Amino acid sequence: MKKVMRSGIYLILDPSMDREELMNKLEEVIQEDIAAVQIWDNFLLGENILDLIDQIVQKCHRQHIPVLINNRWDLLALTPLDGVHLDSIPQDFHEIQQACKKEVLWGITCNNDLMVVQWAENNGFNYISFCSMFPSSTANSCDLVHFDVVQDARKISNIPIYLAGGIKPENMELLNELPYSGIALVSGIMNSAQPKESIKKYLHIIEKRNETRNYK
Repeated sequence: MKKVMRSGIYLILDPSMDREELMNKLEEVIQEDIAAVQIWDNFLLGENILDLIDQIVQKCHRQHIPVLINNRWDLLALTPLDGVHLDSIPQDFHEIQQACKKEVLWGITCNNDLMVVQWAENNGFNYISFCSMFPSSTANSCDLVHFDVVQDARKISNIPIYLAGGIKPENMELLNELPYSGIALVSGIMNSAQPKESIKKYLHIIEKRNETRNYK
């Protein structure tokens, strides 16, 4: 059976954070309803990557939360990771698929390119992500997404859509008319002094939106 991405909050972790702070905040937020966790491929020089991934996955799997890695598909065979998020279309994707010996979650960033959306649809991806919706310090390499592109993506694909980049409780109302399944957050949670309360605030806004709309 094909794996499925749940709707809601998609948490992105920056592994360059202080290890103790990262783990403490992660332990807090996974007590809430998190759809998935992604590990950004921003590892410190000399970091024991496999050990760090194992610790993160162990915590998340206790709460039945899937964990994906950003770009580093080669780590799938070495760890209990559940999937990969790609920043762009790899030239050798079919070879990569064949090299993966297990069923995994696949996601990709689309920015403003509907060709990427169609490619993801054709290749059976589990979700797509649009970045950056608003100016963001953690997504400064992304152009701002045109909202009509997100609307057009739903016309050509039923793949779950996640929105990322600069999303805050104060600007989420601007996204209400977009057909998104969830939002991806980095600094909005992990830079918060009270990450659990921040998660609850985002979840409340999403739930309130979903009460009046039937987007999937």
